[in-house]
Amino acid sequence: MLFQKKIVLIGGTTGIGLSAAQSFVRQGAKVVALGKDEETSLRALEILGKNAHILTADAMLEDTAEQAIAKCLERFDGFDGLYHVAGGSGRRFGDGPLHELTLEGWDKTLQLNLTSVMLSNRAAVQQFLKQKTGGAIVNLSSALAYAPAPQHFATHAYTAAKAAIIGFTKSIAAFYAGENIRANVIAPGLVESPMSQRAVENEEIMEYVRNRQRLDGGRAAQPQDLDGMASLLLSDNGAFITGQVVAVDGGWSVAG
Repeated sequence: MLFQKKIVLIGGTTGIGLSAAQSFVRQGAKVVALGKDEETSLRALEILGKNAHILTADAMLEDTAEQAIAKCLERFDGFDGLYHVAGGSGRRFGDGPLHELTLEGWDKTLQLNLTSVMLSNRAAVQQFLKQKTGGAIVNLSSALAYAPAPQHFATHAYTAAKAAIIGFTKSIAAFYAGENIRANVIAPGLVESPMSQRAVENEEIMEYVRNRQRLDGGRAAQPQDLDGMASLLLSDNGAFITGQVVAVDGGWSVAG
């Protein structure tokens, strides 16, 4: 088994998060997975089995991550790592190109994608400091944070949030390294998930994606493509890795 850890997954009942939770459980971990609605939570519980506990709550609320960590301590007698996947498009709120971006779109997109990360990371760090055990945090950013795609993915509040996650994670990695608290970022390109259906169902966009993500014949990533890196960064095999941004993007960030 790669690791026998107790992990809290924020956004762990669908897509990237659910795939990670399945991978972690297969490798011997105990998982508390947070989802945003009852239907996906029930389905995740069926899939993950006895070594997982599912919570249904809003990641943007201040005490949600604290509750998830408390449940991990109660149910599995420990807390070793946090994987924050939760986030999403802000298009429905008014995100888009800057000249069309609304204040509501900006505020809600940052709350969904950045404030939720701050809240979960704060709760994790507070618990790690209390335990005096160290611990690991992995946050999900995006290749869009540093490799834009203006023709098809011009959501500037979302991009700002994902770029901020990188700076935020590096800063906490530096500050808490002496406490043996590690913090790293995974930055994927386009991943086929519930969030990406607009792109996946558009052939013009997918042709663009295949030309940027050229590995494996050119394709969208699948959620499981991220699982190996998440496992490494949360396990003892990643014990000397902190403050890093790892692109799991099929070549997006180096495409011409």
